Amino acid sequence: MYIIIVGAGDIGTPLINIATRAGNEVVVIEKDSQKADTIAGEYDCMVLNADATTKETLSDAGAERADAIISTTDQDATNVMICLLAKELEIPGVTSVVHNPEHMNLFRQIGVNTIENPQQLIAGYLYRAVARPAIVDYMRIGEDAEVFEITVTEDAPIAGKNLTEAGEEGILPDDSLIVAIEREGEDKPQTPRGDTRIEVGDLLTVYSATGADPELTDIFGHYEDRAV
Repeated sequence: MYIIIVGAGDIGTPLINIATRAGNEVVVIEKDSQKADTIAGEYDCMVLNADATTKETLSDAGAERADAIISTTDQDATNVMICLLAKELEIPGVTSVVHNPEHMNLFRQIGVNTIENPQQLIAGYLYRAVARPAIVDYMRIGEDAEVFEITVTEDAPIAGKNLTEAGEEGILPDDSLIVAIEREGEDKPQTPRGDTRIEVGDLLTVYSATGADPELTDIFGHYEDRAV
């Protein structure tokens, strides 16, 4: 893809790293000359040391052929202006960071994909790492549901059972589903079926309609969440 990234701060810089490493054609717009020079020296991308809130700058960045623009500045007003200009220039994909939740509706009204308050997301993730140490990674879906990764320990009630047995014996709740298994020595994750047996050391991707509460993590042999 041809991607324009506005801002090379704490959010923009990792994004630039990911986008360039994935082989995308990336143009960065950064108003701070020192940050612009740093990005130009470290990443394989074009860097414009300019103000992205002008149509001329976005045109110079190649807006007419861009597939997407992502605005990551620390000011919602600036991000809104950039998104409005991007819409006017008909850039197909427009995404922005939103720092103040009260501004979310404004971004949505102009048809912008949003990432709400990255600092809050990071804080929530860090708290979750402490409150649920058994969880390797997770993603919330709606208010309650979650998809998370967890390893199977030797003490896990589900270890040695296939999925049909785990369901019939009431080990795995009806509102939970194992959607993928990563196993040492296998090249790619497997999609489990009823006769798939869960083994100690498996890294499972699990969907739960009620979230990863301690009662659920107990099934995989992780009792440390109760201690927390």
